[in-house]
Amino acid sequence: MANLETLRKSAELQWADFTSNKKARVMVGAATCGLAAGAGAVIEEFKKQLAEAGIADKVELVETGCIGLCYAEPLVEVRSEGKPSVLYSKVSPSDVAKIVSEHLIGGSPVKAKAEAVMADEEFEGIAPFKNHPMISLQKRIVLRNCGVIDPTSLNHYLARGGYKGLERAIALGSDGIIEDMKLSGIRGRGGAGFPTGVKWSFAKASQNDTKYLICNADEGDPGAFMDRAVLEGDPHSVIEGMIIAGLAIGANYGYIYVRSEYPLAIERLRNAIKQAEDVGILKNKDGFYFEIKIKKGAGAFVCGEETSLMASIEGVRAMPRPKPPFPANSGLFKKPTNINNVETLAAVSSILREGGAEYAKLGTEKSKGTKTFSLAGKISRTGLIEVEIGTPLRDIIEKIGGGCPDGKQFKAVQAGGPSGGCLKAEHLDTPVDYESLMALGAIIGSGGMVVMNEDSCMVEVAKFFLGFTGNESCGKCVPCRMGTQHALAILEKITSGKGELADIERLEKICMTMKQSSLCGLGQTAPNPILSTLQHFKDEYLAHINDKKCPAKVCPDLVIYSIDAEKCTGCTMCARACPTGAAHGDLKKPHSIDTEKCISCSACFQACRFGAVSRD
Repeated sequence: MANLETLRKSAELQWADFTSNKKARVMVGAATCGLAAGAGAVIEEFKKQLAEAGIADKVELVETGCIGLCYAEPLVEVRSEGKPSVLYSKVSPSDVAKIVSEHLIGGSPVKAKAEAVMADEEFEGIAPFKNHPMISLQKRIVLRNCGVIDPTSLNHYLARGGYKGLERAIALGSDGIIEDMKLSGIRGRGGAGFPTGVKWSFAKASQNDTKYLICNADEGDPGAFMDRAVLEGDPHSVIEGMIIAGLAIGANYGYIYVRSEYPLAIERLRNAIKQAEDVGILKNKDGFYFEIKIKKGAGAFVCGEETSLMASIEGVRAMPRPKPPFPANSGLFKKPTNINNVETLAAVSSILREGGAEYAKLGTEKSKGTKTFSLAGKISRTGLIEVEIGTPLRDIIEKIGGGCPDGKQFKAVQAGGPSGGCLKAEHLDTPVDYESLMALGAIIGSGGMVVMNEDSCMVEVAKFFLGFTGNESCGKCVPCRMGTQHALAILEKITSGKGELADIERLEKICMTMKQSSLCGLGQTAPNPILSTLQHFKDEYLAHINDKKCPAKVCPDLVIYSIDAEKCTGCTMCARACPTGAAHGDLKKPHSIDTEKCISCSACFQACRFGAVSRD
């Protein structure tokens, strides 16, 4: 094994130089979210402007990961010589010249674009990052390096305490590692919530010369991006966690199963693996030997299920198999196998560094530690967060996420992805832990949270998620294959205004059959959106069935559009937006809608600036 202490001393010198305000620096959030928002063009413009100003050799330009404020991308952290760093939000290429001239050269922040100052104290009227409303309630353990370090630098990771957990793990030995993990109380962050230390003990107990460790990075939930952000922003934390897990269970071979839709994550993982190999942390034959390979998945949601994932690695069709045998006894290539997800393994490095007892101080009695969540949907501050387990749902949605934008009222949150459940406003004071959410028909799952406002139809929401799981079903078992199809057909019948009261009972029977009889977790949890919306929003189902009305005015077959002649100014915006010509009229004269041609797409409603278009 490499001499980590020697490596760390050198790394700390580099980190001290990197963090010192004696040199100007520009850090651009270049994770997938940042690049999608235009960070690539911002980076190129910085290169151009720095060169034209003649200071390119005096300013360090670094690409970093996602710091979590995805709603504010592209994010750029700028530090002029001798001053604290300032984080700028929604930076466009047209902003760069001003930032270079006024901040990097002039030394004064461009306050109109400033989001926070990366210092403990206020700077020129700019509040500290730690006081930012999206950050102040967070407890960042898994995300502690994301957006802070250069994810392509092993030295940055080492200087921030990286691989100290591995050093302590080597000293503890296999049994000591597992006991420390049990003491921490961490449960699998992939969704099932099984105690990680106990899971490792099962794999360790299996008697076999060859064992495998798998990192499940097949993140397929709509609106979920936690694993991607960690792999892109702090890949060495996952590698360290895998090595520690390998030491614990006696495995010498590891796979990272990552979806091919994550090219940047794959690139940064490959770079991190090579760095670890080059310095002797991985593939070291002088003592513990551990080898990591990357397996790119084809994007099938069912590969999140462990037996399907292993089938995919083996090169056969990804379909679940019955258990037992369990992977701990007969898994990949019929050898003992342990599978953990990205977040679990990223937390392992911190747990072993600080000690399991320290981690156990966080969270609730039964749910220890922290959990990452992706906030998406109708929420003001979308992004990636990490909070202590047990944090009230209200704090996450209203304080951290800023509530629903545009003055809209919060209606529901889908917790746990397509396999989770929908909770409503009266549940906002619920602590977010495994038991509390499960009691309400939802789950923590992998950590996806999709927020919905008053304009969301909960029957349509259930239909959307069931459509997703139906499409992703491998089709191996009848309850899942046929159950999703039949339930989806009933939901489509209800949203089209043809539903009947007996359909609710049919839905409940199908859902319970799927939960009790499906082969794997996909089919067992696919009914959750239906059951939770029936439990908490049954009045909307009844309105669709009895009144033939969609309370949210979303379902096209149950909505009629019309134009109020007194409010209409004849601006023609509705007519220009209408794809079928249903909205028509002469310029500066009241318009009307031909109901025969109208497809209820709401284009006219969205285009009208005078409130003349109504939905009934």
